[in-house]
Amino acid sequence: MKNFTPSELRVHLKHNHPLMLDVREQWEWDKCHFDKAKLLPMGEIMTNLDTLDRSEETVLICHHGIRSMQVARYFESIGFGRIINLRGGIDAWAKQLDDSMVQY
Repeated sequence: MKNFTPSELRVHLKHNHPLMLDVREQWEWDKCHFDKAKLLPMGEIMTNLDTLDRSEETVLICHHGIRSMQVARYFESIGFGRIINLRGGIDAWAKQLDDSMVQY
């Protein structure tokens, strides 16, 4: 697993097209999200594992990087091989790189 800062992820996304998997809740997603991300709340992951490709590079996103880190560790334990956690979450992204993104 990799643990990227917002700046590291921005550079990575210039040359790569991973699945951006947002594990926040719908109400959080409605406030702000990455345009190309897919919403899959943390509480729904177990029932939706079969919809995910364990070999696909996947960036996990949440509000502050804590829930996404928990999901990243779980994914690693069940055989997902290419996981990136957004350290600091979408909050850090908004504060450091995109001040047009709503903060909550």
